[in-house]
Amino acid sequence: MAVPKKKISKSRRNMRRSHLALSSVNTITCSNCGESRLPHHLCNNCGTYNGRQILKDKRQEA
Repeated sequence: MAVPKKKISKSRRNMRRSHLALSSVNTITCSNCGESRLPHHLCNNCGTYNGRQILKDKRQEA
């Protein structure tokens, strides 16, 4: 059974885990309404994609 001979220091432990950090989500602004959205996805606010109206506008229904 493998047992470590010495304690791993906090510095070495954290250096090993340095690549495990979460990266931020890439967002862009909608060209129609200005809300932030994921690239290559519909805008949840206005329902447009690539300059075309795909879904009904939620702002007009309310």
